Amino acid sequence: MHSIAKHVRITGRVQGVAYRAWAQSEAQRLGLTGWVRNKPDGSVEAIAAGPDKAVEQLITACWSGPGSASVRDVQAAPADDPALPGFEIRR
Repeated sequence: MHSIAKHVRITGRVQGVAYRAWAQSEAQRLGLTGWVRNKPDGSVEAIAAGPDKAVEQLITACWSGPGSASVRDVQAAPADDPALPGFEIRR
C-alpha cells in the first residue's frame, strides 16, 4: 500500500454549504489524515494523506461535495504529509 499526500483546492459555491464538514466526514470514512479550511478568496483547501487509492477517491468525491455545493473546479498537487492523527477542520 503506497501512501501519498495531496493539496486540494476546490472552487465554486463551496463556502456556507457545510463543505468542510462533508470533506472531514469523507476523509474520515476513507481513513485519511490531514485538514480542510476555507480560504479568503471563497475557495476551500485541504491536505489529505493516506493510501493513494483513498486519497484519489476523496479528490474525485470533491467534485460533488455536499448536496448544496456547486463545485466549479478541483485542483490537486503533491504535498508533504501533515503527520496529523486525524482529519481536522481549520479556521
